[in-house]
Amino acid sequence: MDEALNNKLRILADAAKYDASCASAGAKKRKAGPKGLGSTNGNGICHAYTPDGRCVSLLKILLTNYCLYDCAYCINRRSSNVERARFAVDEVVRLTIEFYKRNYIEGLFLSSGIIQTPDYTMEQMILVAKKLRRDEGFAGYIHLKTIPEATPWLIEQAGLWADRLSINLELPTQDSLKAYAPEKDSVSITNAMEQMGERIAESKEETSRYARKFAPAGQSTQVIVGADATNDADMLATSANLYKSYGLSRVYYSAFSPIPEASKALPIKSPPLQRENRLYQADWLFRYYGFGVEEIASGGEGGMLDLEIDPKLAWALKNRDRFPVDVNTADREALLRVPGLGVRAIDRIIIARRHTTLRLEDVARVCAGLKRVRPFIIAADWRPTAETDRADLRQQLVPQPTQLSLF
Repeated sequence: MDEALNNKLRILADAAKYDASCASAGAKKRKAGPKGLGSTNGNGICHAYTPDGRCVSLLKILLTNYCLYDCAYCINRRSSNVERARFAVDEVVRLTIEFYKRNYIEGLFLSSGIIQTPDYTMEQMILVAKKLRRDEGFAGYIHLKTIPEATPWLIEQAGLWADRLSINLELPTQDSLKAYAPEKDSVSITNAMEQMGERIAESKEETSRYARKFAPAGQSTQVIVGADATNDADMLATSANLYKSYGLSRVYYSAFSPIPEASKALPIKSPPLQRENRLYQADWLFRYYGFGVEEIASGGEGGMLDLEIDPKLAWALKNRDRFPVDVNTADREALLRVPGLGVRAIDRIIIARRHTTLRLEDVARVCAGLKRVRPFIIAADWRPTAETDRADLRQQLVPQPTQLSLF
């Protein structure tokens, strides 16, 4: 790799680190033809991680970090004094193919600042995907960060060449978007999400084996946590609406990172990373465990999730009248609300109890955290008696801080 291209890669890979993306789940299985290369197996791409746990198995870069917009929270905003660079379309194609051949990556995540016009920028990104698929025979995973202001026809084209599309919501409320990114329009964002959601649904119903699928891995978005005053309850309500209204595959929560020469309206430090973690846990609860957003939020105070304990445990501690639950007779919905029991563990319990009466040791075999489960269940040989109502139960279940080793 020549020095000029390597310098561009350094700048534009670093500029892309604020985008949250690490999954290819839902991509259809695909293998390259005799003269092509790459494949997707339909599973999440997870073969390399950074020290902080983020997946880096995609070549995640910006086409350029030049941008016409001046969003206050963005390191690449128009007024930001950062080093700038721009890839040519063929350079991105070359990097992707070279990295794939070296087994560094399994796909490409491509985003961009807005240059000239939204349509022009979108055209350049589509051209990268088109050249990879058509000219190089690349069958690996491609994720394109689409631009909501681009014309619907271009978004349609993007979905025909990429596995997943995403549009960053950025901030969870319309008022916040107006305050921090006045050049962006929330209506354009939701209209583009609606268009993609409808096309993805139509594509899934297509039965012809020859029909080209539209964004087979679905669409996702990203919300910045802690850049504005939005509380967790409102953020989760926004996410729940996005899943319901536009059929999103995933909402990513990204903790705000302070940037140089930032607006005084922005916080001077990042929110606790645990807040980001709790939002992901809460997101999982209303998607797969039957919880409502209001129920999840009630476990914390003032619309904020409890940072010391997970949202399901926080809810259980405030609703102790719903416990204990008998693992031998309770329905699936009741078991889903027991702290420490996941979906797989519950499915195993339901299968096992058809053949035998479950004891506490049987429950221990299917769950990872029996300490959290014990106060909330009844088994053949176990009844928590007064343990469920203990005044110090929370203190017993809060994870104790540990000193990390420096060596």
